[in-house]
Amino acid sequence: MSVTTATARPIAIPVGPIPVGEVLPWAVFAGLLLLLAVYFVGAEQGATSLFSGSAVHEFVHDGRHLLGFPCH
Repeated sequence: MSVTTATARPIAIPVGPIPVGEVLPWAVFAGLLLLLAVYFVGAEQGATSLFSGSAVHEFVHDGRHLLGFPCH
């Protein structure tokens, strides 16, 4: 015969809202990184190219197809 004992779990108490002033700089930084990534995946080719050659295009080639950007 086995005996089970009940153990009390601590109750999670919410800390409170996150201040917008602390999150806003990180949100802006993440947004800029996202825009930069979308540029390199979607537009780094041809006339809008920042780097000569096709190294960037080949590096993000599969990502272009995954996100639906045409490239060839």
